[in-house]
Amino acid sequence: MVPTWRLRAAFARRLSDMYGTEVPAYTTLLEVAGRINDEVAGRDPDAERLGSISRVTAERHGAIRVGTEDELRQAAQIFAALGMYPVGFYDLRDGEVGAVPVVSTAFRPTGTEELDRNPFRVFTSLLTTSDRRFFDADLESRLGTFLARRCLFPPELLRLAVQAEESAGLPEPDAERFLTLAVAAFELSPEPVDRTWYAELERISAVAADIGGVAATHINHLTPRVLDIDALYRRMGERGITMIDRIQGPPRWDGPDVLLRQTSFRALAEPRRFREPDGSITAGALRVRFGEVEARGIALTRAGRARYDDLMAETDRRMARHPDADRQETARTLWHHAFPRTEHQLAVEHQAFFTYHPVTGRPRDGRHPPADLAGLLDGGWLTARPLVYEDFLPRSAAGIFRSNLTGEGTRDTALTGTPFDAHRLSEAIGRPVLDPFALYAAQQGRSLRQALATLGASAALRALGDPEPAP
Repeated sequence: MVPTWRLRAAFARRLSDMYGTEVPAYTTLLEVAGRINDEVAGRDPDAERLGSISRVTAERHGAIRVGTEDELRQAAQIFAALGMYPVGFYDLRDGEVGAVPVVSTAFRPTGTEELDRNPFRVFTSLLTTSDRRFFDADLESRLGTFLARRCLFPPELLRLAVQAEESAGLPEPDAERFLTLAVAAFELSPEPVDRTWYAELERISAVAADIGGVAATHINHLTPRVLDIDALYRRMGERGITMIDRIQGPPRWDGPDVLLRQTSFRALAEPRRFREPDGSITAGALRVRFGEVEARGIALTRAGRARYDDLMAETDRRMARHPDADRQETARTLWHHAFPRTEHQLAVEHQAFFTYHPVTGRPRDGRHPPADLAGLLDGGWLTARPLVYEDFLPRSAAGIFRSNLTGEGTRDTALTGTPFDAHRLSEAIGRPVLDPFALYAAQQGRSLRQALATLGASAALRALGDPEPAP
């Protein structure tokens, strides 16, 4: 049997190889990221504090887009075969700039061991065809007809996916067949694109055209992880590859790295075949796919995330007043005044998630462990290890989507959008969309209870319980 995690690791590798063949600049991105990771690991003793170098080097996230709830359920079945489950709800329809008519979730492993083995993630977006801000009733109907005719995932692939989920793996011959079919399902289709239909959707949104204007889905981008994203941004430019205008997410500063920083090279014009109104086939190009890169930091609690969101909003306000200012410097100044400067502060103020570990070799001095987290850390009873942020930021995702669009698209803001939340997305998928805060809180809580039990710190165990209880 090939177990689930080996299926996932093999799928991530093969998908990366396939995408590198289709988008050669992605291979350059991998080379530059790998070189920078080696350099950082060689000079920084804390380089592996947020994951081993082997994990960081293997780490990828991909992105796909589907058009219907049936397609989303089928994609979810394939990812379940790989030990990946929907986590988080992201609504990208309401950004101030650009029209992105999708709601999204991320399929990823959830267990600590599974994440350590291979933390592959796929950010998966669903086209909201019923949202009248983007699609009128006639276009919704025609989109529904077009999408109903296509088959993204062959029955054999889905059958093997069900078998893999039920058996927590596949016999080797079946595993090979499953991987072959799964990778092929995300390759760029050679089928001609109906130029008139694609152009009609593209006027609404380039994302809508990429989903509903083609015969199949495909990997929209793949993302390696890098330990110094600022160095990568510079070096890609030195290689002659055009990057988007900035790095999305928190600023670079001298405090803890938190959440997610990401950027990409601009989508490249790729040769495609088009079907013209007279039925002839012509050569052309589409600019849809790109290569993204990310630097991951510490997962923030709800309180920490609220503080982050407030600082990002204040950065926007200051940039609106002073549009010629340097955004990174503006954000950095704010963070220095309003964000915890150390991991210790993040932990004791319950602004970020950690796992806690007992210091069992501590000299005995007759004292009992204190009943507060700050005292346990300051007194050398516990150590705190940060939890890696495994998820995404809707603002950053939308920013990268917009940076790679061919136009702003159209959206009628006078109309009301279709209500969509995590519960509705769960119903569409047929599986619960998990709350990422609850997952981090559960991992932190388990570690704290185990550590305090090891120390015999019953008073602390009663007093602390879980610093960030799950909702």
